[in-house]
Amino acid sequence: MTVRRPLSLLLALSCAVLLAGCGAPAETRSPAAAASPGFSVTLDNCGVTTTYNRPPQRAVSLNQHATEVMLALGLEKSMVGTGYLDDKILPEYQAAYDGVKVLSKQYPSYEALLAEEPDFVYAGFSSTFDEKEGRSREALGKAGINTYLNLEQCPSGPVNMDLMDQEIRNVARIFGVQDRAETLVTRLHEPLTRVKDKLTGVEPVKLFVYDSGDKTAFTAGGKGIGNEIITLAGARNLFADVDKTWADVSFEQVAERAPEWIVIYDYGDEKLEDKKKFLLSNPALADVPAIRNKRFAVLPLSSVVLGVRAPSAVESLARQIHPDRFE
Repeated sequence: MTVRRPLSLLLALSCAVLLAGCGAPAETRSPAAAASPGFSVTLDNCGVTTTYNRPPQRAVSLNQHATEVMLALGLEKSMVGTGYLDDKILPEYQAAYDGVKVLSKQYPSYEALLAEEPDFVYAGFSSTFDEKEGRSREALGKAGINTYLNLEQCPSGPVNMDLMDQEIRNVARIFGVQDRAETLVTRLHEPLTRVKDKLTGVEPVKLFVYDSGDKTAFTAGGKGIGNEIITLAGARNLFADVDKTWADVSFEQVAERAPEWIVIYDYGDEKLEDKKKFLLSNPALADVPAIRNKRFAVLPLSSVVLGVRAPSAVESLARQIHPDRFE
């Protein structure tokens, strides 16, 4: 099978063979000819080891939390494309986002991705690198495109705020902007400190996450950052014993564990009020304390994945379920 390579790579190869011109000095024709200051950088990411001899110059981000990490690090000028939002971009990043080309509403095809001649693809979810769609990390690597996958998709330890810090620092290292990472990490930890002070001595409430589902409930297990957000917000995830990031459980199981609060993940085409109505009318949940007392909290889906929104999600959830502590 012939592998299609981006036009810029073919031109670079042609210039190297001809040993002449193409409008660039000889020492700049090959990215590997001379490393940029502070490089090379080698990272082992989800089983793929990559060495960067210079910062990516034509990056594409796919999935909202990957995009917002890039924008939070001020890397929009290094981006040639983005795709797949679940919610509105955070207001502080909107202007930067508006300057980046949106390749598709969801994932772009392999051909559409290569048409932008990227040298780097940063993915929030494993589904980005879909082998059936031709976007596997191996296929992109053969096309001369480096890839990076969000660490929540392949954790080597607990998925917590330390892993968020590592995610930000890894991306910053790839682009040679480590100083920006430290500034960003410091700022992101400020709401965590505020919440910790406010919740000193609080009794954790029993909480159930409702993402979606009518026959079964799609909920948060104990393996993702969502579980950490719940814990730091002064609650106990009732399905933390499930060794997955996400899991399907029966509504009978939910009733047996008797949550005091339900947090609804708000996103997509299904309206928040419709989710509430469904839960309130579900006979299996009629005797659940959270349903009887109509105790619902709400978080956008983009805030409960490993990205820059996670600390603010902790504060938002804490304020909803422990309002007396924030008066």
